[in-house]
Amino acid sequence: MSAASGTSEEETRVSSGDNIHPRLDVYIWDMDETLILLNSLLKSSYAEAFNGLKDVQKGVELGKMWENLILQLCDDHFFYEQIESYNKPFLDVLSKYDDGKDLSDYDFNQDELGPPLDDANKRKLAYRHRIIAEKYLQGLHNILDQETIKVWNNLYNKTDEYTDKWLSSARACLTECSGENKDVVSSITYANTSTDSINAKHHHVNVLVTAGSLIPSLVKCLLFHLDSLITHGNVYSSWKWGKFNVPMDQGSLQPSQCSLLCNW
Repeated sequence: MSAASGTSEEETRVSSGDNIHPRLDVYIWDMDETLILLNSLLKSSYAEAFNGLKDVQKGVELGKMWENLILQLCDDHFFYEQIESYNKPFLDVLSKYDDGKDLSDYDFNQDELGPPLDDANKRKLAYRHRIIAEKYLQGLHNILDQETIKVWNNLYNKTDEYTDKWLSSARACLTECSGENKDVVSSITYANTSTDSINAKHHHVNVLVTAGSLIPSLVKCLLFHLDSLITHGNVYSSWKWGKFNVPMDQGSLQPSQCSLLCNW
C-alpha cells in the first residue's frame, strides 16, 4: 500500500499478517515503597517524614494489620506454610514438571512435599503453583468470605486516606501505563502470540520485579488491587537472585521491538 493511503508500510505488514509485531512497551516496577506502602508504615518512617503532621502510631497499626492479613492469606489460601522454603523467581518456572493432572480431589496436605527437591517434589510444587495461578485469576472476591472482604476493603480505604491516596494514585499510574485499553495487558510470555499484539500499534505490559518472596508478592498484588494490571506471569521475585539477575520468562520477546522502562 502506498504512503498516500495514510497507512505506513510497517502497519500494512502488521495488518497483513507477515509476522511483523508492534512495539512492546514494558514497564518494570518495584513493589514495596513504590506501588504500595508497608515497611515504611511498620517502621514509622513514612509518618516521621511528615515532621509531626501524621499520626505515627496509626501508621504502625495499619502496617501491622496489612502484615497480618498478608500472612493469613498466604498460609490459608496460597500454600505458603508448605512452600516458603522453595521460593522461585516466577510461577511458571516449574511448569515442565506439571503433568496436567486433575487436582480437584488432590490432597495437598498428604502428598509429603519436602526435601530433596527432586523431580517428584518439583511436580508437587508445580501443582501448587498451578492452583495459585488459578486463584490469582479468580481474584480475592471469589475466594474470601464476606467478613474478610469487608476487613480488607476497610483497611485499603483507611490506608489510602492516611497516605494521601498513595495506593490509588499508584494504581492510576499503572492503568495509564497499560494504555487506554486495559485488555492489552498480558503476560510477556504470550505477548507475541496474542490477537492484540498483532492488531495494536503498541502493546503495553506491566512487570513487577520485587525483592520479596514470590507468594507474598502475589498476595500483595491481589490485596492492593494490582492483579487486573499485572498478571501472575509478570510477577518476579528477585529475593534469591538480585533484581538485575532474576531469570525472566521472556518467551519470544524480541529486544528490538521492546522498550523497557524501569521504576525502582
